[in-house]
Amino acid sequence: MRPKIPQSVLVVIHTPALEVLLIERADAPGFWQSVTGSRDAEDEPFEVTAVREVWEETGLDARAPGHVLTDWALENVYEIYPQWRHRYAPGVTHNTEHLFGLCVPSRVAVRLNPREHRAQGWLPWRDAAHRCFSPSNAEAIAWLPRLGGVASDH
Repeated sequence: MRPKIPQSVLVVIHTPALEVLLIERADAPGFWQSVTGSRDAEDEPFEVTAVREVWEETGLDARAPGHVLTDWALENVYEIYPQWRHRYAPGVTHNTEHLFGLCVPSRVAVRLNPREHRAQGWLPWRDAAHRCFSPSNAEAIAWLPRLGGVASDH
């Protein structure tokens, strides 16, 4: 298996009312997150990565009618958790994450990939931000009222 590229996407899936879909990692129970995933190639556009990862992890088509995928033009650089560094080339310790929002018309059923995730839930944005194990994911969700759609104080 070739090493993962330390460039990824984070896709915050949400409704216009700012309800956020979180999924729980299968390999780390209690670790809730948005859709994430690495580029397959150095030159793969981030939007292509985002569309693929949304499909692989949730079964949702980010380009379906009524779905709006938005490049937030924001990036985070963070230290890769030690338990996941073996997936990268030796010496790689940091990842650059490109942020997207995917607005869906309403809470929708998703099809989780059981190798990657074990549970799902739709939460008001503030609750979702508090549940995320990743500080960068929580911060991205906190941007929703400004970047993601109809502001709501849920």
